[in-house]
Amino acid sequence: MPLIQVTLSKGRTPEQLKALGEALTAAAESSIGAKRESVRVVLTECEPDHWFVGGETLADLRASGER
Repeated sequence: MPLIQVTLSKGRTPEQLKALGEALTAAAESSIGAKRESVRVVLTECEPDHWFVGGETLADLRASGER
């Protein structure tokens, strides 16, 4: 049973998250032959203030236009 875990910053719509979950399931199905019903996907959203890139928060980088 494949378990796919993804951490991403908050800010996506429920529709985008659903599309990601569906795409990851399909990728596991086609790439390793996993049965669709056996694939588990966990999406964990992180506050941009808790995500650091080069020592700066993602929130600050977004505010400055860098990300």
